[in-house]
Amino acid sequence: QVQVVESGGGLVQPGGSLRLSCAASGSISSIYAMGWYRQAPGNQRAMVVMIAGGMTNYADSVKGRFTIARDNAKNTVYLQMDSLKPEDTAVYYCNVVLHPPLPQNEYWGQGTQVTVSS
Repeated sequence: QVQVVESGGGLVQPGGSLRLSCAASGSISSIYAMGWYRQAPGNQRAMVVMIAGGMTNYADSVKGRFTIARDNAKNTVYLQMDSLKPEDTAVYYCNVVLHPPLPQNEYWGQGTQVTVSS
């Protein structure tokens, strides 16, 4: 079994910054990819950024503002969010995909709320 735990959400004013963390633990042999999705009220869950091997894929809406970093030794990823906008308000979910990248090898965290408001 794999556990995925996020932290770091909260309330921030527009233009501010937040840093999210996500740690995976448990029966982990090899991680294929880690990253973040988000879901705003009334919307579907959407990818924010994923990192796999040496490749990183950002959603267009966050390019230049969000930065992901991965610590392979700790099975942890961090999401630095700068220049936050009200439209970034959502529940942010960490996504972990183990080798091989099959549906049964995909795990989610419980989600952490990010609210951008003055």
